[in-house]
Amino acid sequence: MTYIHQLLAALLLTSGAAAYAAGNHTHASQPLHGGVVAESNDMDYELVARPDALTLHVRDHGKPVSVQGASARLTLLQGAEKSEVALAPTGEGALQSKGSFQVAAGTKVVALVTLPGKKPANLRFVLK
Repeated sequence: MTYIHQLLAALLLTSGAAAYAAGNHTHASQPLHGGVVAESNDMDYELVARPDALTLHVRDHGKPVSVQGASARLTLLQGAEKSEVALAPTGEGALQSKGSFQVAAGTKVVALVTLPGKKPANLRFVLK
């Protein structure tokens, strides 16, 4: 084998290994509750926005994460209107706020989520 062939073989091997390793660290960023998904700090966050409730589901590799002691603050941006909403834990893997919310397609949501023992997560969503 010539030097060039060896070099090409080595490049193919390393690029294939890198792609394989990257594949092992990806998350199933599919919505499981009909919302929109964002990822931060190796965790998936799914925002489900309804006119009567905002719910943020937190998952690690597809499994719900304990949200005991967690908090979240959402900033909803729709056109020139801006509103802030605090979410509280509601059970295994979810934070929620109930009320009356203006949630339409195109609404942008910025979330700051604090989970005990983890770095705060800054997330951005666009509602569909």
